[in-house]
Amino acid sequence: MALLASAVAGPAGTVSGTRIARRAPVVCDGWPPSVQPLLQRLYASRGATTLELARPRLAQLLPPEGLLGMAQATALLAEAIAQDQHIVVVGDFDCDGATACALAVRGLVLLGARHVSPAVPNRMVHGYGLSPALVEELDALKPDLLVTVDHGIACHAGIALAKAKGWKVLVTDHHLPGERLPVADAIVNPNQPGCGFPSKVLAGVGVMFYVLMALRRALRQAGGLPSPEPDLTTLLDLVAVGTVADLVPLDANNRALVSAGLRRLRAGQGCAGLNALIEVCGRQAARLTASDIGFAIAPRLNAAGRLEDMALGIACLLSDDPQAAREMAQVLHGINAERRGVQQQMTDEAEAAIARLAASEGQAPVAVCLFDADWHPGVVGLVASKMKDRLHRPVIAFAPAEPGSTQLRGSARSIPGFHIRDALAAVDARHEGLIPRFGGHAMAAGLTLALEDLPAFRDAFLAYTQQSLDQALLQHELLSDGELLGSEFDIQHAMALRDGGPWGQGYPEPLFDGCFDVLDWRVLSERHLKLVLRLEGQQAPINAIHFGGWRGDAPPSRLRLAFRLCPDDYRGGTAIQLIVEHHEAA
Repeated sequence: MALLASAVAGPAGTVSGTRIARRAPVVCDGWPPSVQPLLQRLYASRGATTLELARPRLAQLLPPEGLLGMAQATALLAEAIAQDQHIVVVGDFDCDGATACALAVRGLVLLGARHVSPAVPNRMVHGYGLSPALVEELDALKPDLLVTVDHGIACHAGIALAKAKGWKVLVTDHHLPGERLPVADAIVNPNQPGCGFPSKVLAGVGVMFYVLMALRRALRQAGGLPSPEPDLTTLLDLVAVGTVADLVPLDANNRALVSAGLRRLRAGQGCAGLNALIEVCGRQAARLTASDIGFAIAPRLNAAGRLEDMALGIACLLSDDPQAAREMAQVLHGINAERRGVQQQMTDEAEAAIARLAASEGQAPVAVCLFDADWHPGVVGLVASKMKDRLHRPVIAFAPAEPGSTQLRGSARSIPGFHIRDALAAVDARHEGLIPRFGGHAMAAGLTLALEDLPAFRDAFLAYTQQSLDQALLQHELLSDGELLGSEFDIQHAMALRDGGPWGQGYPEPLFDGCFDVLDWRVLSERHLKLVLRLEGQQAPINAIHFGGWRGDAPPSRLRLAFRLCPDDYRGGTAIQLIVEHHEAA
């Protein structure tokens, strides 16, 4: 195995430990008595100073007409429906792209389309998005209109080829555009130049849901809606899953969408595929949270796109047969287990390379580039994310696009305050032609690269990082909501915290800190630290677990913890437990 790992070292004395900091308290009045004081404090500290902001409803959604290109998009779709044209919805091979594809197919059929087909690139065969290779394969479907979901804004060559074949193309996307836009017939993307839509953080599935809302209104005005009028809220389960999975910030608009989708899933009203995935994950639908979506449902959908073909994930989401959906969910579950094994091996290799690097440099790295010729391109994003979390540094991991290929695919992950997509754009501007293709967001991006250009890219990226990254950002900071009162360590408050969300990116799940006496401890699965604690002034012991928190030594008798308060579903009843994020001697 030949592993390349390079970094730029920070100045002498750079420290990269974890520090607990507390959010500034925000006091606001006027809350209804039904909202617990603890939740009032948490909502206000996240900028939601009224119940309407804290728990937004669908009636508060921003109007779809605010999205640039919406009139052209709805005209294309209305024409295709009226003329019974073949609409091919081209998804992407991640959870956002899969849910957006299923949403578009289901929604267009609800609105009267009779000839709609899903399609999705195979990561190993077609590469990302609407590539020329995928367009050539779609020729057999004889489409009249292509609708891209969760991609397209950077697919210039593929869209140009589709147009040359005489097809119309509607791009729905949310990724940041480059200097020029593709030659599509219509583009709906809140981040395209000139779009005044207030929320720039819609996921790909959210953008497509907005297109469907606008199309329903246009068809209603033209007298072309099926009877009875289609209820698009039945699709919000897909919107919730894709939005949470893509880690877009949960602003008020996204929280309204996710909350409504979670309500459907908790009521057992999700599509057959999502219900089956909830079941195979071992979760209870009635207690489902955004965290369950992010850590259980989304990985099983993503695994299909990472290791095999996301067509299976989309088929699961489109199935209306519970038994067939269960069978596909079981296959996805198995693929995810395989993915976890591949990821663990690659992560172990990355950690070994970084340990060698740290030993040779003698200082903490500012940024890391990793490559191994045997790595799987569908898993490098997970490795980059894991290494970013452990190092609190920007990390880019590369793998061959396919075995033996000299074309590399890279996934980049960053830390708050360092915009990784802009960093790639800066490198591309300084070294024209070095990066054939890139795109993404502030915290995550992807790129392609020739193997022979990897050393040059590594040097250019690390030089830019050294120049641009504020050293203060390298201190990992856990933002705490402060201490809990002794009376708040109970099941009522734990359930209120669980149900008070959805919590997520940009609207973080509540995290508290405090000091506890350690009454007992043990190690689970050689990695996890199980604790029995006592809070000063309280007699009842409190159970806690720190996943991955075993450090090889007995914990001190008194600890300061950063933790989440949760119901203990394993014990049931009124039992609670603390999920520990960080522990240190008190």
